[in-house]
Amino acid sequence: MRKITIRLLFLLTACLAGSYLVAQSAPAKQAPEFDHATVYVRDLAKSVEFYEKVVGLERMADPFKDDKHAWLRAGAHEQLHIVGGATEPAHHEIEVHMAFRVASLDEFRKKLDGMKVTYRDLNGGGKMSVRKDGVHQIYFQDPDGYWIEVNDDKF
Repeated sequence: MRKITIRLLFLLTACLAGSYLVAQSAPAKQAPEFDHATVYVRDLAKSVEFYEKVVGLERMADPFKDDKHAWLRAGAHEQLHIVGGATEPAHHEIEVHMAFRVASLDEFRKKLDGMKVTYRDLNGGGKMSVRKDGVHQIYFQDPDGYWIEVNDDKF
């Protein structure tokens, strides 16, 4: 009986060790997560002020500690990096844009109106677009021509 118990314990230990090794060597199934976007701008101070005051992002520590970079928090773990040194504004179609979600698009539009920031719908024919899923969205450009969408998606 003792030999059977020892053999069963040995077999159980071997199975557990094998399961552990297989689990450790299995490839991760998690997709990459978005980390940051970068805009290359002509006037770093002007762009930082725009993204802080107009968009409402919060400046965070910049590991470069130079006069060429600024980092802003754009979500729980997401960031917008602003890099100075561009010699001309960006030229993009509106379909190439970054998007931010707000709790109240009406309140955000009032803020833009008060700051005299011009915004439009996706096609340029009005002030606001409504996607097929009911999400409202507006578009405007930063000082260097990068398109920004702000929407009220609740997903």
